[in-house]
Amino acid sequence: MMQGTLPSPAVQANRPVSVKPHTFLDDLYGIAVGVLFVVMGVLLLQAAGLITGGVAGISLLLSYTSGYSVGLLFMFINLPFFLFGYLFMGARFTIKSLAVSVLIMAMLKLVPYGLVIGHVNPMLAALGGGTFCGMGILALARHGAGVGGTGIVTLWLQKKYAINAGRTQVLIDAVILLLALLIVTPELVGWSSLSAIAMSSMVMAWHRPGRYFGN
Repeated sequence: MMQGTLPSPAVQANRPVSVKPHTFLDDLYGIAVGVLFVVMGVLLLQAAGLITGGVAGISLLLSYTSGYSVGLLFMFINLPFFLFGYLFMGARFTIKSLAVSVLIMAMLKLVPYGLVIGHVNPMLAALGGGTFCGMGILALARHGAGVGGTGIVTLWLQKKYAINAGRTQVLIDAVILLLALLIVTPELVGWSSLSAIAMSSMVMAWHRPGRYFGN
């Protein structure tokens, strides 16, 4: 290469990117934003009587039949997945994810005191709720945390075997939605499917190995 000649864009793109790891404040802010997105998404879905994928969807489904709060169910369903996370994703990831789960449970209890959703169109709830949940999951994953549950398994599969987390989540969500047909009307399951697609699409599109270099 001649002196003073700039390398081609392709060469520049293949060079390793030097980045600084996230600071404690970076993680704190990113996790707080992620939790808020997930909570708002769940509340939108709950207001329309919909469900979504992952543990959030399982919790919503059981809350409609058991009478227990979605936040409490979310916490308890997550417990065995946290053990999996500790064994295969490490203590740091698990501690962050456990803190996230506690925060989500607390905010699902507190936010309805300041925000009452009287009516929401099912299509808007499905698209908005699913997208909010997906953005929250994405924010948490980029700061080394997860909402727990199936998300821990999908992130581990991506980290270990490079299997796209969004695609794996779609398969898990399909099973959850099929089970929902036993409890929820087909029309609501249809809208819930849209919410699950919206949520998984966010993760599938943006949470790819090599696309994001932060730690």
